[in-house]
Amino acid sequence: MCGIAGMIDLTGQRRPLPEGALQAMAQAIFHRGPDEEGFLQRPGLGLANRRLSIVGLADGRQPIANEDGSVSTVFNGELFDYPELRARLEARGHRFRTHADTENLVHLWEDHHETLWDHLRGQFALALYDEKRQQVVLGRDRVGICPLYWTQSEGWLLFGSEIKALLASGLVEPRPEPRGINHLFTFFALPGPVTCFQGIQLLPPGHFLDIRLDTGRVEQRVYHRLEFPDAGQEDVREVETLTREFEELLLAAVTRRLRAEVPVVSYLSGGVDSSVVVAMASKVLGRPIPAFTIQIQAKALDETTEAGIVARHVGCDPTVVPVGANEVLHTYPELIRAAEGPVIDTSCAALLLLAREVHRQEYKVALTGEGADEWLAGYPWHKVHRALGYLDLLGLPLSQWLRRWGIWASGAPSFAWSNVRRSQAAVAGHNGWVDIYGLVGMSKVRFFSDEMKRQLADVVPLEELGLEPERMKRWHPLNRELAVSARSHLAGLLLNAKGDRVAMNSSVETRYPFLDEEVVAFLARVHPRYKFKGLQDKYLLRRVAERWLPKAIAWRKKAMFRAPFDSFHLDHVPPFVEQLLSAESLARTGYFNAAEVIRWRSQFKKLRSWSLKRVSIEMGLVGVLATQLWHHTFIEGSLCELPTRVGSPARTASLVGVR
Repeated sequence: MCGIAGMIDLTGQRRPLPEGALQAMAQAIFHRGPDEEGFLQRPGLGLANRRLSIVGLADGRQPIANEDGSVSTVFNGELFDYPELRARLEARGHRFRTHADTENLVHLWEDHHETLWDHLRGQFALALYDEKRQQVVLGRDRVGICPLYWTQSEGWLLFGSEIKALLASGLVEPRPEPRGINHLFTFFALPGPVTCFQGIQLLPPGHFLDIRLDTGRVEQRVYHRLEFPDAGQEDVREVETLTREFEELLLAAVTRRLRAEVPVVSYLSGGVDSSVVVAMASKVLGRPIPAFTIQIQAKALDETTEAGIVARHVGCDPTVVPVGANEVLHTYPELIRAAEGPVIDTSCAALLLLAREVHRQEYKVALTGEGADEWLAGYPWHKVHRALGYLDLLGLPLSQWLRRWGIWASGAPSFAWSNVRRSQAAVAGHNGWVDIYGLVGMSKVRFFSDEMKRQLADVVPLEELGLEPERMKRWHPLNRELAVSARSHLAGLLLNAKGDRVAMNSSVETRYPFLDEEVVAFLARVHPRYKFKGLQDKYLLRRVAERWLPKAIAWRKKAMFRAPFDSFHLDHVPPFVEQLLSAESLARTGYFNAAEVIRWRSQFKKLRSWSLKRVSIEMGLVGVLATQLWHHTFIEGSLCELPTRVGSPARTASLVGVR
């Protein structure tokens, strides 16, 4: 993958680009593409690319244009069917000058214009300029693997693979967006379009911007939405038939993602998802694929034994990266700089260290198993939701009573049930994800300041995801859960803070066979009973895995990959932790109730380990620390002794008044 950035004059005046702005934007994302840089500059338009060269090593420098130079593009990502696509385009008379997959884009545009997106298969974010039509399009892949941020300032539309590029333009003042912090404390992540920066948006998956240079019109359009069959119309063929078809599709997806002119490696956790990918990749390559494994140094979280079983089975010798509480703690400042938003999931720090080791060994591409849990109901809260649903068969709302008891047991203050009802309506009825997000969301009523609560009192983040509940009502209830998972957890956490941002921070491209378009479409069609059989998650995948892995791995109970949440509360922590969580720093940002944060920091260790209350408080405190660290890094660099990206001192003293 690469990094892209650019600026477009929306005034129609074709103003010259601000001196050095485009180059500064590209330099800010150097880590995404350390191999080459390229620029296209016209009056009122600038496109930039930082290239991580993987395909077309010798001649793939961007921007790349069509035959007469009237269409140009900068591209981040991979088109995995690029050889077949190129052959079809050449048969239609198009002439290619490079061996890069990027060149397919300009020829597809010549043939299809705004329906270009229907012909793209892979992971991508791109900008394409048509000089004759005076049109620019910016678009992003179907599930949100490659990021693309944009904003408007002083008559310019600015875009970039990372927010750093927008800030480097000199045209964007970083200011906090309370709705973004609200999203973090709702979804455990930032799925977009809202970010933590006021006025900066993350383009949603499956969307593109259509920009007309002559009029300055900017229209956001949808080209793809995740679809499931109406309930009762799912694929219910015999399970053996479905197993064979799924195996063929997944093997083809792995094969396509091994296409590269550089060596490809794989992550290996010991779970069924990454293990199947490693086994299939090794089969395709005809040799064991190099594998990289994280060893979380906590007995209950260490999966290296299971990863070792898989490694021996396929004959590889994985590189093991040990990660303990101290490593997580000392990596967090770099993690926040990479993610450009607060991060609650401490395992993101472990993945940042894993990608660093991949880069140290001079690899650029890694396969990974993300996506299987989304399409095959792999998370434990699906089981909890289904088990609670069984209680309602007695004709009483027992599940609702138990959920309310769970909230009481967590020790959280009461919150508005009207917002709970609105949240449920936004996802077409009660949903297992509403339960787990409720556990995270308790931190808002526990830790948010009075001013934050006032500003966000009527805001329901689930309503901001654009999920179209009327369409979802036609689907099986489990498919509704999977749709919410794909839009929030997958796009916001796994592919963002846990995916692109930590990998590309070390110039590593991650590829996802379970997010292949054909795999996703197949699993969407399959009846939910083959995804989640009784209380057995990922049923169809486990049947496939039996053919590739030891049975103990194929049917191994799902283990959530995570790192300890209490890393920031060791007996001896770096000074920046105490500085960020001091009463003075908490008051300065204005996001949190300083008295409550300080109280629970001193008391939460007295609670029973893994009680709902302790888990909720631990997650909340990590969120508080991460938000304070983000503010120090990007908004106002005066909260602690760490370095900051803020260019001028004390831009914003507090949250109050920024709107």
